[in-house]
Amino acid sequence: MSITSMPCYVFHNDSAATMRLANKFGAYFGKLPRHRRIVVVCIGTDRCTGDSLGPLTGTMLGKYRSSEFDIFGTLENPVHAMNLADTMDKLQMLFDDPFVIGVDACLGQASSIGAVMVGDGPLRPGAGVNKQLPPVGDIHVSGIVNIGGLLGYQALQSTRLHLVMSMSGLISRSLLIGIRMSANRAIRPAVP
Repeated sequence: MSITSMPCYVFHNDSAATMRLANKFGAYFGKLPRHRRIVVVCIGTDRCTGDSLGPLTGTMLGKYRSSEFDIFGTLENPVHAMNLADTMDKLQMLFDDPFVIGVDACLGQASSIGAVMVGDGPLRPGAGVNKQLPPVGDIHVSGIVNIGGLLGYQALQSTRLHLVMSMSGLISRSLLIGIRMSANRAIRPAVP
């Protein structure tokens, strides 16, 4: 089993969290052919504290604008349930075979609140509040912001902003470091 196939799970207040996540991202990005564009899709809305993890992450990452990646989903221009499908269509038209990282908040067990998970495959936005939305990402980044259950939407509404800000900062820093670690990846021919 390779390092990229093993999920990474860290708490936002772990002193080594940034480097653990950055190393995980660097392992993914370092294997990418140079022609694959890194695109970060940050899902959520600032109208709900818990669901603002994605747009806050996109906004924080956007402060470090770079030619090494693109961002969809910020506080100013959020990607949410109403425009997610259109955003994914636009992304596919703009880029040839992009490497997409889906970032979203999620609900979980009380003992997991504050954890950030990075893993293979797409995330399923809206699952915690029973919405059917298109899957997003070659890999996913999920931040557990509150307790899941029957009252999922209320849990998102009552999430502490400090937690969401801390987790967004961790994710954006780690992504930036991971991308920069792999910026000089070798140019490799595309595999047919």
